[in-house]
Amino acid sequence: MSTAPSRVYAARLVGLPIFDPRGDQVGKVRDLVVAIRSEASQPRVLGMVAEVFGRRRIFVPMTRVTNIDAGQVYTTGLLNMRRFEQRSTETLVIGQMLDREVRVVPTGVVGTVYDVAMEQARNRDWVLSRVAVQGPAKGLRRRGQTYVVDWRDLEGLTRRDDTQGATHLLHALNEMRAADAANTIHALPAERRAAVVAALDDERLADVLEELPEEDQVEILSRLEDERAADVLEEMSADDAADLIAELPPETASALLELMEPEEAKDVRRLMSYLENTAGAMMTPEPVILGPDATVADALAHVRNPDLTPALAALVYVCRQPLETPTGRLLGVAHIQRLLREPPSTLVAGVLDDSMANLRPAATIDEVAAHLATYNLVAAPVVDENGHLLGAVTVDDLLDHMLPEGWRDQAVRRG
Repeated sequence: MSTAPSRVYAARLVGLPIFDPRGDQVGKVRDLVVAIRSEASQPRVLGMVAEVFGRRRIFVPMTRVTNIDAGQVYTTGLLNMRRFEQRSTETLVIGQMLDREVRVVPTGVVGTVYDVAMEQARNRDWVLSRVAVQGPAKGLRRRGQTYVVDWRDLEGLTRRDDTQGATHLLHALNEMRAADAANTIHALPAERRAAVVAALDDERLADVLEELPEEDQVEILSRLEDERAADVLEEMSADDAADLIAELPPETASALLELMEPEEAKDVRRLMSYLENTAGAMMTPEPVILGPDATVADALAHVRNPDLTPALAALVYVCRQPLETPTGRLLGVAHIQRLLREPPSTLVAGVLDDSMANLRPAATIDEVAAHLATYNLVAAPVVDENGHLLGAVTVDDLLDHMLPEGWRDQAVRRG
């Protein structure tokens, strides 16, 4: 290997791009795979888990890594694109070692692992050499003292039990996109996944659940206490929550709907009342809705909301009162591009596009796809027979329903 740094910390590797000999990016680093023999000998690093196109996870042997620098990893030769499957003799550094409780033998300090360093031995193999440990907090200190110690000076890293926390893995997950975090959580051992799910806040767990396969969603939700499960469902978008609740046993679904806030449950029940794979079933009931007296400045302030997806932020829906779905009569939509060209004080009602036909809730997937394609849209309003806005269908909603059944499961299992 050429010009690699003498010591590399695992947590800093996660997310780094991996390049082939031609300089083309082939994936990103997601974890390190090591073989642990005993606490007395430094574990050999077998390779990296890389995420490649399609969220497939493959194994990159360390013998194929030619260079690691501050911002990227280089490999040599062709990579085996077969999906990575962890063996019983292998340990994942990020997935299984972070947050493990250990004891520093020379001092007797007990703490948790928050990073692990690897370096090359004399025989050119990469081994785990140093471990960063955070001791317990004392007095008014919010964090305990940190130590970087030799692998051989620790006890507890080879133990396999359910006492492992999730603090430092959570930090890594919170730096990832929700889809990447879902991919990582899916690959964790059952007890580790349970610890992570318990530690995630409701909003982040909701984001991750929306990216997981249905069987994972149901399994995770069924392990939560009912009160928390209802809170997480409230944090999910109503259409995703409706899809998930529909997969639960009827008595469980009914109980959770009763525990949800009435307004949130009302939206979910309304979406569940439409036939599957129709505009009504896949729509989002909370697009950006404004009255006719709103200005362009008001509209731009609303679409700046970072919680909106790009598709939802592309259109503003102008309606008569009430402004909660089902609204008063839909007057038209304002495109974000048009809003950006207008003076802030201009009334949104003066820049409406009212020339499009609107979707009805019974519209099929094919009809929704044809509508978006015809008008070059990434979102479109869904209205009832009286012209009241019921919600909006976005292109990501459409793709979610058009892709083959189980596509999330296939994508995650490839990861």
